[in-house]
Amino acid sequence: MVNEISEVSRAYSGRAAEYIDLVGSMSAVHPSDLQIVSTWAQTVDGEIIDAGCGPGQWTNFFVEEGLTARGVDAVPEFIAHARSTHPEVSYTLGNLDALDAAAGSVGGVLAWFSLIHREPETVGVALREFGRALKPGGTVLIGFFEGPVVEQFAHKVTSAYRCSVDDLSAELTQAGFEVVESYVRKTTGQRSHASIIARVSALDR
Repeated sequence: MVNEISEVSRAYSGRAAEYIDLVGSMSAVHPSDLQIVSTWAQTVDGEIIDAGCGPGQWTNFFVEEGLTARGVDAVPEFIAHARSTHPEVSYTLGNLDALDAAAGSVGGVLAWFSLIHREPETVGVALREFGRALKPGGTVLIGFFEGPVVEQFAHKVTSAYRCSVDDLSAELTQAGFEVVESYVRKTTGQRSHASIIARVSALDR
């Protein structure tokens, strides 16, 4: 698990400047994604953790919208850029499998394409950690690449995985969540994108 995270971090560190230029601002966000994430964020009661915040644009967006949010990422170059670009926002170098948050203290967790490089059998580790940090009624919003089956593909930075909404919904259920809603965006000539909003199950509280 640690080796897997370290390998992904090193891969992104090596191409951090390129990645920041490509997707490191809100201007690069697809309108549908902006609608989904911003609508979800306004429903969150309490602090939002942007888990795998990358260059930090979403975290800053939340703060500019008047919400309480902080970002965490395992790539030092991303955190350095985020802190420099958005000095008024909190960013921390950290591991998504061990968030710096007390149990039941967080209102929402955004994992926007930050779990796509995980081996399928390790995704549940992060999901359970999100559930631990979330307070009763708290929600998670996960963005990912959609496909009919769990399948590895050659991402530009390092190997990644696509999966179906049903596959990830099952993982969320096993981690103690109730799926609230899901979205799929298919664009000709591009990989399909999807997102799921899930709430901490009352049965696990």
